[in-house]
Amino acid sequence: MMWLNRRNNLRAKGIVGINERNISFISKYNERCRFPLVDNKLLTKRAAAQATIAVPELLGVIESPYQLRKLAKLLDPLEQFVVKPARGSGGKGILVIDQREGEHFCKPSGQTLSLRNIRHDISNVLSGVYSLGGKPDSAFIESLVLCTPGLQHYSYEGLPDIRVIIFQGFPVMAMLRCPTHASDGKANLHQGAVGVGLDITTGSALNAVQLNRVIHQHPDTGVDFSDLIIPDWPTLLRLAASCHELTGLGYLGCDIVIDKNRGPLLLEINARPGLSIQTASGMGLKQRLSAIEQLAQQDWDIEQRLSYIENNFSLARSA
Repeated sequence: MMWLNRRNNLRAKGIVGINERNISFISKYNERCRFPLVDNKLLTKRAAAQATIAVPELLGVIESPYQLRKLAKLLDPLEQFVVKPARGSGGKGILVIDQREGEHFCKPSGQTLSLRNIRHDISNVLSGVYSLGGKPDSAFIESLVLCTPGLQHYSYEGLPDIRVIIFQGFPVMAMLRCPTHASDGKANLHQGAVGVGLDITTGSALNAVQLNRVIHQHPDTGVDFSDLIIPDWPTLLRLAASCHELTGLGYLGCDIVIDKNRGPLLLEINARPGLSIQTASGMGLKQRLSAIEQLAQQDWDIEQRLSYIENNFSLARSA
C-alpha cells in the first residue's frame, strides 16, 4: 500500500516517471532514425556547426590506432584541450587538460599525465571501453571552454553546464549541473555533482540537490545558490530551442556551457534525457508537457515558442 500512496503522490505533483517518459514522449515523439545523429557527439558537433549553432572548436579527430602515431604532433601546440569519445555517455572517458608543464599535461585536479598516458586513454576510447554497447569508437579533441566569471564559483575542478529539456521545440525545464570533489570535477549528478533547478523564463535558481538531498551551498566552495542567475539566458534559450530543428526530435535534452569569450555553446544533445531535473527543480514535467501537447499550432518559430514560455511558464506570473 505504501508504494501505491507514493505513486499517487508523485502523480499529483506532476512527476514524470521512466516508463511514462519512454512510452509517452521518447517513443511517441522521437523517430529512431534520428537517434544516430545525437548518439554520436562528433556528428552532433559537425551538424550544429553547419547549422551555425555555436559549439567548442574542433581541434582534431582520431579514428584508428594508426592515427595515434601523430598524437604528439597534434597536441604539440595545445596548452589546453578536452578529449572525448564520440559515443560515450555519462561523462565517461572525457579527459580535460587545463595546462602543460613541459612534457606533462595537467588535469584540473592537479594530476599530471604524460603523452603515453593520453595515448593509452585514447586507445581505450577507440576500443569501445566508454561507448554505448562497447562498440569501437572514435575520439575527438576540442578546445577547452573557459568558464564565464559569473559561474566559476559554483563549480569545483570542472565546468558547470546547463541541461535544458526541449519538447516540440519549447524549452520546458532547465538545471545547472555543478561539478564537485565527489563527482571528480564532472557535471554528472549520479556521481555527486549538484543539480540546481532554474526558472525557465529567467535562469534564476529555484532549488539545489546533491544525490537527491536538498542543499543550499556548494559542498566544496561554500557559495550559496540563492543568488544564482545564469548570464545571457535569452541567448541560451534560443540556442536550446534551435536543437529541435537541428535534430528533428520532439523530446530531447541539450547540454550547454557558457564560455567567457564566446557565450553559450552547445556541448551535446540527448534523445533520452534523465528525469532528475525534476528533483533539482522541485517540480514535475507533466503539466508543462501536457500544455504543449494541447497546442493546436505545431509550427511556431523559435521566437513564438519562447514568447509562449515567457507568458505561460513564468513562476513570477503564477505566484
